[in-house]
Amino acid sequence: MSNEKNLENMADLVSLCKRRGFIFQSSEIYGGLGSCWDYGPLGIELKNNVKNTWWKAMTFRSDVEGLDASILMSPLVWKASGHIDNFTDPLVDCKECKARFRADKIELDAPCPNCKAEDSFTEPREFNLMFETHMGPVKGSGAEVYLRPETAQGIFVNFLNVQSTMRKKLPFGIAQIGKAFRNEITPGNFIFRTREFEQMEMQYFVKPGEQKKFMDEGKEIRYQWHLDNGIRKENLRFHPHGPDELAHYADAAEDIEYKFPIGWDEMEGIHSRTDFDLKQHAELSGKNLNYVDQADGNKKYLPYVIETSVGCDRHLLALLCDAYRLENEGTKEERTVLKFKPHIAPVKIAVMPLMKKPQLEECATNILNELQKNYKCEYDVSGSIGKRYRRQDEIGTPLCITVDFDSLEDNAVTIRDRDSMKQERIEISKIGQYVREQLGF
Repeated sequence: MSNEKNLENMADLVSLCKRRGFIFQSSEIYGGLGSCWDYGPLGIELKNNVKNTWWKAMTFRSDVEGLDASILMSPLVWKASGHIDNFTDPLVDCKECKARFRADKIELDAPCPNCKAEDSFTEPREFNLMFETHMGPVKGSGAEVYLRPETAQGIFVNFLNVQSTMRKKLPFGIAQIGKAFRNEITPGNFIFRTREFEQMEMQYFVKPGEQKKFMDEGKEIRYQWHLDNGIRKENLRFHPHGPDELAHYADAAEDIEYKFPIGWDEMEGIHSRTDFDLKQHAELSGKNLNYVDQADGNKKYLPYVIETSVGCDRHLLALLCDAYRLENEGTKEERTVLKFKPHIAPVKIAVMPLMKKPQLEECATNILNELQKNYKCEYDVSGSIGKRYRRQDEIGTPLCITVDFDSLEDNAVTIRDRDSMKQERIEISKIGQYVREQLGF
């Protein structure tokens, strides 16, 4: 058994992500843009795997439909939802160094955390977190629009469109993956809190009075999804919202929290939103959004809503943190490895000719071309075979296939498992079957 350590410092993960092409600082050549990040070649593969896994879990069922609503919406949407009037954080400035802080996150009677000046804070003032822009060629009253701060409202304003066109009966859900934008005062901790992020949300519409049952069912399903993606159980927990924590629209809420290197924090929220959103949009728009319940004597009412909202970037960060291992530190056998579940790993298979020899490369390329029909693969021919194994370990590749000179004689290759580092000799004609069995798909 190797001497194995988990991730202890977020800086180690940030370094790996930059070095191996997962995540880069946005606009880095110009000095970067605060709390904005670019997903590199491996990062976008990992992110797509997360989104595809969530989308399949949400919509490959008869009671949930998908949606992709516009980022730009009528400002009245945000008036109805309360974001224009209430989506604020208390902001204070340091009079000395001009740094800005959320007033609810610092001690106002303590020295400035940045410059240590005493009694230097301004009076708190409310700061709206929505990004404002303008539609059309002329700025002015009536031209203001907002970058959406959440994806949920696009679902609520399309409730009847989806229900009627897809002929859905309660209970049913609408799922969406999309970008959201918040002008956070104090973002940070890598991709944990950013100003541009991606949400994966599903609103499940239920008959009033049945919300607790679906809330209880939904939170267990969502908890299991994180486990299925490889998050270790000891790093997950539920955090129920107390009366002082509940959003104004909710009658119950629980967070799924992950134990990041920075401490326990929210990764997903499951909320019982009552009928607040549909009621607000019905009142402000003047449109009848009632559901006609044919199973209950054509009774008309606004459904209640159970929401699941998971930050794609936060779940991805949790996967990176949870998969990270440092083995045999300080020895010749030291290696950093990302122990992703195969369906999450950005690269499934690396194909490696033992040396840069035409006959080996031809055989390896033929194998690569066949495997790439079904799997994301890498072709790696640079450096010693040991260094190549370590590179693939560090990006989480489950299987490495090595073509050597014996392969030209016995039509077999060596396949190495990432976690156990066990090697097996497999006939080339049986690689496809072997890979399916090892990866599980």
